[in-house]
Amino acid sequence: MFDQYRDRVAFYVVYIQEAHPTDLWEMAANVRDGVLFASAHTSGERTETASACVRNLGIRIPALLDGMDNRIEQAYTGWPDRLYLIGTDGRVIFKTLPGPYGFSSQGLEQALRTVTGANAVPTRR
Repeated sequence: MFDQYRDRVAFYVVYIQEAHPTDLWEMAANVRDGVLFASAHTSGERTETASACVRNLGIRIPALLDGMDNRIEQAYTGWPDRLYLIGTDGRVIFKTLPGPYGFSSQGLEQALRTVTGANAVPTRR
């Protein structure tokens, strides 16, 4: 979707607090996959963890970083992860249930098609 709509929609990944830090809620899958990050206590530590995640996951979408106050995560209930489509007026057009199991890429794509006019039926001349 990023490649298909990137010329018409601004895409961002917002890195929030680590969902499964080693010092709070380490998951066996994280140990198996080598995803081992402690809770960040400074913005520098959060920046380092976010950078490692973007790099290791090969994320091509521009990434933004939530502050240590977790204001963005709290405002958008983004933990552990969630997909949003926000209009130019700042209003939420579409959001999924919390991920990873609540993601609806089909729902997001339909919302993108509607917003960009990709659903429009061409007129015949």
